[in-house]
This record gives sequence, C-alpha cells and structure tokens, in this order.
Amino acid sequence: MDTILEYADEYFFNSVYAKLLPAENFLSNSTSFTLDRPTSSWERDYDIRIFLSLSFLLIVGAILFYFVSATLSFYTLFDWEYMKHPRFLKNQVRLEIEATLKAIPGYAILTVPWFWGEIKGYSLLYDKTPVTFLEWAYFIATIPCFLMFTDCGIYWIHRYLHHPVLYKHLHKPHHKWLVPTPYASYAFHPLDGYSQSVPYHLFVYLFPMHKWLYISMFMLVNIWTILIHDGNFVLRSKVINTSAHHAVHHLYFNYNYGQYFTFWDRLGGSIRQPTEEQYNAELRINKKTWEAQSKEANEIESGVLKAKKKVN
Repeated sequence: MDTILEYADEYFFNSVYAKLLPAENFLSNSTSFTLDRPTSSWERDYDIRIFLSLSFLLIVGAILFYFVSATLSFYTLFDWEYMKHPRFLKNQVRLEIEATLKAIPGYAILTVPWFWGEIKGYSLLYDKTPVTFLEWAYFIATIPCFLMFTDCGIYWIHRYLHHPVLYKHLHKPHHKWLVPTPYASYAFHPLDGYSQSVPYHLFVYLFPMHKWLYISMFMLVNIWTILIHDGNFVLRSKVINTSAHHAVHHLYFNYNYGQYFTFWDRLGGSIRQPTEEQYNAELRINKKTWEAQSKEANEIESGVLKAKKKVN
C-alpha cells in the first residue's frame, strides 16, 4: 500500500492537499513552492493526511473493484434462471448493491489502521527481490501459508458469527440473500465483513511476506469472494470450497463456513457436500427442487429463531 499511496500522492493528492491546505512561506508570507509546485501544510507522512488518503483510496477502489468484478461475474457466469427461485427477493440485485454501497465506507475506515501500520513499517512486509534458493523457497511457501492461515481464521470467525448472540446483529443481513448473486458478495454488515477480513491483514504482522505478493494475494482472495457467489456450479470438489458449497451455506445456514477449502468444515463437523440439486443444470432450476430447498431453509431458519429466543 505504501507504493500505491506514493503514486496517488504524486499524481493526485499532492495537488489536492496543496489547494485545500497550502503551506505558507514564512519569509515572504506567500504560498511556498517546491520545484515550482505548490505544497501543503500537511506533509506526506502526516498521520491525518495518510488516514484520509487511505480512506479515499479504499472506498473508491473497493467500489470500482466491486462493480467491475461483480458485473463481469453476473453477466458471464451467473445462471439467471436461478433468479426465478421462490426465495429470490423482489428487486434483490438492487438491494444487494444498495447494501454493499452502504457497507463499503465502514469496511474501508475500519481497515485503514492495518494499512497505516504497513506504511509506517509495523508489518513484516518486505520488498527485496528473492535471489537465493532459500529466499525463493520462502517466497513461494508464503502462498500456501497465507491461504491456510486465512482459511482457518475466516472459518472460526464465520462460524462464531452464526452464534445466536452475534448472528442477529451482524451476520443476518448477509443471509438475507438465500439465493445470492455476485452482487451479494460484499453485502454485509460493515463489522461482519471487516471481521472476516482480519486474518488477511494479521498474517503480514506475524509472518514476513513480499509486499507485491501480498497485494496479489489480497486481490485474488477478493476475486474469490465474488466467485463463490457466482451461482455457476461447474467445479466439483471435496477439497475446495466452491460456489456450490457456498450456495449450500446460504440456503441451509449452518454448513460450509470455510473460505477456500473444506478442511476446517470437515474437522468441525459442519461440512455439507453439494448434491445434484446444485450440479445438475436441469435439477437446479426444477420447481420441485426449489420447493424442497425453501421448505428446509424455512425449517432451519425457524430453528435459528428459536435458538435466539432461548439465548435472549
């Protein structure tokens, strides 16, 4: 993020801050210039400036990424027949987009301290290009380590978000979409979405990782979040947590909490493998299948509500 902010400062923020908060030349009492360019009283390393700049970058970047990725997925991968499902809400796509746009500023502001820490050098990110065999071996090894660490963290965070005490206040808004589209991929309560992103940021504060590899992985896991909501159940796997697994999670609530793999669901007893009702193209859009899914989803949802009443 330090490199991204550096370029953003050079080509955008420097001129913006110079106009809004110009630095004054105390000798001439006029706006000071550096190499014939106006400067700001807020230096680049001023914490408030960094916070505001990062907030802007994250909000705008997240919105652009969301619309580009979700729209591509929606128009190229998503099966529109699924929108006829009885549990697909009226105007659901619009509602998913509205929920996401309301949530993104919250995600961004909560995430800023992590990136601020990276810029200030508190993380273990490094930018030295690997040279030796051991350096390259470590570089490559951080990829599966990152995936395994974050998958474990997200599994347990996600699972506890289904606890009745937390579910009602934080995670229920995302389960409003029993039949989600790619536009539902970021339609969370801000604290819910942020909490599930914590393992991504925490990893580089615990383990050294090349900064460009980290940025690449961070982008890929965000794309993966879109893809597991794409409603295109082509990949059959008992190891990877596919879009079919995640569709089962949305329909039946208490299964398949993992992000990339099924390992933790198997270990935690929360695995539910997709069946032909997801994989078979004709069966997937069969009205009898939809009726059975809706009935079971209603029964599970009712059980969740009863559990909430007991807790309260």
